Amino acid sequence: MHCRYIVDTTTPCRYDHTMHQFDRKFGERLIEDSPMTPAVYLFKDRQGAVLYVGKAGNIRRRLQQYRNASRRKVHRKMRALVREASTLEIMPRDSEREALLLENELIRKLRPPYNEDGTWDFLYPALGLGGTEKQVLLCFTTHVDAWKELDLKWFGVFKSRRRALAAFDALVYVLKLIGHIEPVRHLPPHERIRGSRLTGFRQVPTEVVASLERYLSGAGPDALVPLTYGLLEKPVARLSASEVQRNIRFLAHFHEQDLAPLRAAMESAGRPGTYIPQDERDALFLATDERIADNKDHIAGESPVQ
Repeated sequence: MHCRYIVDTTTPCRYDHTMHQFDRKFGERLIEDSPMTPAVYLFKDRQGAVLYVGKAGNIRRRLQQYRNASRRKVHRKMRALVREASTLEIMPRDSEREALLLENELIRKLRPPYNEDGTWDFLYPALGLGGTEKQVLLCFTTHVDAWKELDLKWFGVFKSRRRALAAFDALVYVLKLIGHIEPVRHLPPHERIRGSRLTGFRQVPTEVVASLERYLSGAGPDALVPLTYGLLEKPVARLSASEVQRNIRFLAHFHEQDLAPLRAAMESAGRPGTYIPQDERDALFLATDERIADNKDHIAGESPVQ
């Protein structure tokens, strides 16, 4: 059973110093009375709207950090939250795993304004591949459902928006050298979605598309070989050899950091396919980590073979 407790204040604060603000608003004994355990915490305004959702492995230590926030730039958000919040809600959890899952759920549901990484970037992105024999489509988005009419095959979702977007850009660079990039007016009708990208290509060999699908599924870095061979046949690619190599190296890095781990996690969980919804990704990887840890503990506990 989980409990929660709320510290509330409706009296305007007369102090500018963060430490005094914290004590006056939330109580001088709050930190001392808080457990040294994992928890999720919510800063709320006077109307009860959530300003920020955070997670801590040790909630007492995290609250101390807010109380002691200095005027350094790195502490600016902490000072702002202490200044703006009227209510601090603390929700202790039994483990960091539970705290992480609850934090993720609340950020997606509430979209707090101070969770810059949560209101937009926290929506994990996916890459889509599809099209026809005459036109190959490549898509980057955090809103997969909005692209249903294009009948794309989806890969992801990925933790790092930055790496996934860079991988999309690298694939666009490679494919436009192998084939030809389509003008926007030749793309299928689609809704313009903030943060999403759709690019089309023509005259891309079928074997290149097949290898690209294998690559995105996390099957192995050797799936990049047909792409490399396809580039070797293009004089313009040979003229830009260093840039081509840089993009191929990044695609190999993306495979190592994102594609292969996602495939391994899904196989470990017995899940078919190449795509997992945003709200299930963290639970998938946390469960995978637990299975790996349990397996290591089991092996460590076995007697050596005589």
